[in-house]
Amino acid sequence: MAIQCVRPSNEARDSETNETPLNFMAVQSVIASPYGHALKCNPNLLVERPLSVCLNLEDLKCFEVVDRQFHHYGITLKNAIALQPSNPAYPPRSGSTVLMGAPKSGWLEVTFSQTIRKFCCYVTSSQRTILSAYDHQDKLLGRQWLTGPNLGGSDSQLPPNAQLLIEEPNISRITFYAFDGQLTLADLSFDF
Repeated sequence: MAIQCVRPSNEARDSETNETPLNFMAVQSVIASPYGHALKCNPNLLVERPLSVCLNLEDLKCFEVVDRQFHHYGITLKNAIALQPSNPAYPPRSGSTVLMGAPKSGWLEVTFSQTIRKFCCYVTSSQRTILSAYDHQDKLLGRQWLTGPNLGGSDSQLPPNAQLLIEEPNISRITFYAFDGQLTLADLSFDF
């Protein structure tokens, strides 16, 4: 991951102030691995949160229940397992690992500790699937959906791994509902 250091134009030079200078690090995007640890930082270093986060599912174990593995990036999941699909109807988009709504079929939930403005992922489902975005008071902000199933090798007009993207300010929670069907998610990303 490349980290770019920037100096704000209004920052005083060392010779212009008696205070210890602050160094700013601006991170545009990160690939979030599960089980990450907080970085040890110089106390004079301000690290801005990244603008965009993409979840790296490849480090998850197959059939692992996924809930708090990415909590250090502000994301918690409910009813999700990591899966390396052997069924060609559910092909991964990139890599070999996807998230599947399980153990209860047909739904999955993603909660954010800080509000986001954009969420994107790629969905393969055996049923029509609805993505709903909510704020911290559970007010519905918006919905996106797949109009029908999009399994690999089927005669569906939708390809597998169809993109679902929603942009709304103050998103705190995302839900997926597939009407008791099976669904997999790949390449989840979000922007603050």
